[in-house]
Amino acid sequence: MSSVVYEQREVRRARYAVAAVFAVHGAVTGSFATRVPWIQDHAGVSAGQLGLALAFPALGASVAMPLAGGISHRFGARNALRGLIALWTLSLVLPSIAPGLLTLCLALFVYGATAGMSDVAMNALGVEVENRLDKSIMSGLHGMWSAGALIGSAAGTLAAHLGADARLHHVLAAAVLTVLGVTACAWVLDLQPAEDEDPPPRFALPPRSALLIGAIGFCAVFAEGASLDWSAVYLRDELETSAGLAAACTTGFTLTMAVARIAGDKVVDRFGAVRTVRVSGVLAALGGVLIVAAGHPAVAMTGFALMGLGIAVVVPLCFAAAGRSGPNPSQAIAGVATITYTSGLVAPSAIGTLAQVTSLVVSFGLVTLLSCGLAAFAGVLRAGDRDRPKVSAPGAAVPDRRS
Repeated sequence: MSSVVYEQREVRRARYAVAAVFAVHGAVTGSFATRVPWIQDHAGVSAGQLGLALAFPALGASVAMPLAGGISHRFGARNALRGLIALWTLSLVLPSIAPGLLTLCLALFVYGATAGMSDVAMNALGVEVENRLDKSIMSGLHGMWSAGALIGSAAGTLAAHLGADARLHHVLAAAVLTVLGVTACAWVLDLQPAEDEDPPPRFALPPRSALLIGAIGFCAVFAEGASLDWSAVYLRDELETSAGLAAACTTGFTLTMAVARIAGDKVVDRFGAVRTVRVSGVLAALGGVLIVAAGHPAVAMTGFALMGLGIAVVVPLCFAAAGRSGPNPSQAIAGVATITYTSGLVAPSAIGTLAQVTSLVVSFGLVTLLSCGLAAFAGVLRAGDRDRPKVSAPGAAVPDRRS
């Protein structure tokens, strides 16, 4: 077997491995999101206090995400991802055992820090695999994340319907997901720094291209974070549904996101990034209108489903556009990752704070407004419509690294 054929087979295997890691990462998020009402009641916090607590994942991620590059440089991409995904899955247990506001804030800080670092590590490996395969896979990888979130939220829906203690639920989920995540990491690309390669800077401002692309991602991930963490609370508090039906709304949201992302690569190849995001923005805004105007749970659940469908492919396209913009793609990708991920963690806090002052209906009015921004500013993703740079061999895209 020639070395080229072997390397191509290794890259294809790495694609499935990193897809599995994406699914595990999403399952943690889904497991947490569906039990937010239980965690709120257990900790004895109000909507405003819950919003404050949900700001701490954003703080933890902001502090920790810049460290991910250094960790990968020191330990290698495979070992770094293995350790970071294990920390992330195990951190799922922390919020459910928090007895009050202070401990909940501390737990969510750790939860956000481990989420952010593992997210950066797996997205970097995903972009590397995409470059070596020379075809779009990022939407599909994020589709696997959504599929994992769907599985996690479905399990959470069942646990909520049965009235199960979230502490036991999350201990069992964390154990299973840790084993799956660590096992999958055995087949991701084992990127190692070159002998003369300097470690990445601890802090660097993202380039202007990343700021523009990140703004689109900010709008999409804000809607995603708000819907994941507040959809169940919205149905329970505003429409007086049962805990099981409220959790099912989160499941429907993640379902439409998973389906759209899995099919997203073919859609983007046919219509281009800009047109895809413009139509997506219209769908997301329509979903927001249904949520805000809903007088019946079915209408709100349809709105959340449309919201998920509309925002699904935006973030993968942001990463793809960042990778093709400017002289330093890796720095642009890191900048976009930081902006978009922080948005998703800030959104729940912002929604809760605004809900405390006004109502959740007004909070989702803000989400609807940001969704309109997707259609209005989709043109900044035009870099994603350019021809993908060709590579002559699986390792040619990144000459200063070896696998």
